[in-house]
Amino acid sequence: MKKIILASNSPRRKELLTGLDVDFEVRIIKGIDESYPDTLDVTEIAQYIAQKKAAPYTLDDNEILLTADTVVVVGSEVLGKPRDADDARRMLRMLSGRTHQVITGVCLTTPARQRQFSVVTQVTFKPLSDEEIAHYISCYRPFDKAGAYGIQEWIGYIGVTGIEGSYFNVMGLPVQRIYEELQHMD
Repeated sequence: MKKIILASNSPRRKELLTGLDVDFEVRIIKGIDESYPDTLDVTEIAQYIAQKKAAPYTLDDNEILLTADTVVVVGSEVLGKPRDADDARRMLRMLSGRTHQVITGVCLTTPARQRQFSVVTQVTFKPLSDEEIAHYISCYRPFDKAGAYGIQEWIGYIGVTGIEGSYFNVMGLPVQRIYEELQHMD
């Protein structure tokens, strides 16, 4: 198998990729623009950004670059990473008592070709109290997570009442689908 280059500093993505028992190296190019056109359908945003993240990399023939982006969609609003505690509170209140989508776009790139896909998971939260939201924000500081939450943390334990699709996708990397796609990249 070719050498996998993970273009992410996310500890969760590193942990999940490690779980596939594949050798990989982390390689980061800082300052990549993650904006997207306002006209883009919400279901296409994560994949668009994942492809955009891949563009500046130069690869050797034996390398596969893995880039990914995760967004949370509630109603028609896209939730990225919260700017601060107030923004996290706003996001968690939006998710409270509702079902939302977690969409991770993935781009696998070699010097010769590129495969892109998105994985969608439906997540349902119970109604969250202001106290539960405040506790989570102050104790877990979810500022590096789309939608202001990590399903693998306390808020997921007490708040998630249902999930349809990949649990690992909600953590930020749909490893089962990535494994399948990597089988076709040699």
